[in-house]
Amino acid sequence: MSSVLVEKKGSIAWLILNQPEKLNVLGQEMPKDLMRCTEELKSDDQIKCVVITGAGDHFMAGGDIDYFKSLVDAYAIEGESALPSEMFDHLHQAILNIVTMRKPVIASVKGAVAGFGLSLMLACDLVVAAENTVFSVAYCKIGTTPDGGMSYFLPRAVGQKRAMELALTGQRFTAEQAERWGMLNKVVATELLESATADLAGQLSKGPADVLARTKQLLNQTYDISLRGRLDEEADNFYSSMLKADFAEGVTSFCERRPAKFK
Repeated sequence: MSSVLVEKKGSIAWLILNQPEKLNVLGQEMPKDLMRCTEELKSDDQIKCVVITGAGDHFMAGGDIDYFKSLVDAYAIEGESALPSEMFDHLHQAILNIVTMRKPVIASVKGAVAGFGLSLMLACDLVVAAENTVFSVAYCKIGTTPDGGMSYFLPRAVGQKRAMELALTGQRFTAEQAERWGMLNKVVATELLESATADLAGQLSKGPADVLARTKQLLNQTYDISLRGRLDEEADNFYSSMLKADFAEGVTSFCERRPAKFK
């Protein structure tokens, strides 16, 4: 069975990390499966919102240490040729697929969220977390530097000093702390995680899809452009929105005091 599953429910897709017996850790197969599934969802115009979650009681507890130990043993005998050359290509393409996807992506997390699991969560647009979630950057605990965009996303979420502390110590922290530091949008009771996530996904899937896509793009590019350049891009995007039916519907529904019905 694939290490990653996709379940489509109407206009919402659930991407499920599917190794619950191992806390959904990142092993040999998952990088390629993640890339394949995110590419599928990125190109599916019928899907308006994507939820990434984990099967069982955990989101992702980092890397598969048993797999890493096999690489250490093989490296001792074979040298660099024993290391997986495509792992980062697949992993990082999956992250880029999530960020550039023209639809909102929600991380729905619980239990353990560590290492690449935290990078994956931070790459998503919104995060709903169960109150039992425990987080850790974790990389330094196994003697490696971060991957999956951790060094890009974490300082933007929590600030440089807090990011340094979390990355250099590998300390664990709670959902309450993560929410207070700006890493999460909502913390809910563990038994309400799926329903709270579904409610948010349903709300987003009914929004003006093109507007949400371009808003996501503007926000994701905000650190890479000057204020003047951003003002010009905002003007261009707003004008483009005014030419579309969703703008007319949004304005009309507001004036008529009824819910908008976006196409």
